[in-house]
Amino acid sequence: MIIYIEDDFNLDKITDSGQCFRWEKTGEAAYRIPFRDKCLYIEAVGDSAYDVSCTQQEFQNVWYDYFDLGTDYRMIRERIDEQKDPFLYQAAEQEKGIRILRQDSWEMLISFIISQNKNIPAIRRSIALLAAACGEACSDSKGISYYAFPRPEAVLGLDPDQLRACSLGYRCKYVRAAAEYVSEGKINFEELQKTDADRAIEALTEIYGVGIKVASCIALFGMHHLNAFPRDVWVKRILENEYPNGYPFSDYAPYNGVYQQYMFAFYRNVKTLRETKS
Repeated sequence: MIIYIEDDFNLDKITDSGQCFRWEKTGEAAYRIPFRDKCLYIEAVGDSAYDVSCTQQEFQNVWYDYFDLGTDYRMIRERIDEQKDPFLYQAAEQEKGIRILRQDSWEMLISFIISQNKNIPAIRRSIALLAAACGEACSDSKGISYYAFPRPEAVLGLDPDQLRACSLGYRCKYVRAAAEYVSEGKINFEELQKTDADRAIEALTEIYGVGIKVASCIALFGMHHLNAFPRDVWVKRILENEYPNGYPFSDYAPYNGVYQQYMFAFYRNVKTLRETKS
């Protein structure tokens, strides 16, 4: 089925933005995307046109929200004043097409716990190993097998050696603690999605092994708090280099998380380009 998306939307830029770790590239501008009990093949096939492997009903019921197609990212990008903030304007122009996916809160909790001090390929590998260890075996629309992201109870069913085999290292204790916390009903993801970013982050940091940076990522990518602003090494460098007089958070609310993604991707890509040329 062919769908049309007129707003900013670029599959490669979304997957390279560091928010999703289970997308599988199947071709040029083509991906297989598992999400909860669904799995989608999507491919860019023309100007604003995408071939998707699901029905119209499934796309409207599942994937429309997943890709956050109800939010106008072009409008968000065009709020940036080129004269007042030429750096962010340039970053947004180069990285337009990034969207903040509406991903599963539990999956993002574990994914970003695992992400601590790991590069993206290593994060992907650990998550894949964890899914294979205790996730439900499924088949996609082409009959190709994959594993769903495991539920908390399934993670708790793994013994310490099985967890360590997922290349989690010191994060094993954090993953198990988070699974226990969620399984015991100590956190209500739906309620945290309805509150503001600061309160969600505060609640998330009550989980063993979850600091401010990881909590901010979960709030942004797993609860869709678009004003959450994760600060890793890259972002701290950006704020120091590009905003020596302070970044105008209030001016860019309530979309600071979207702008953070433009800046983050832009800086990483510029650095990669420079290293390639050197």
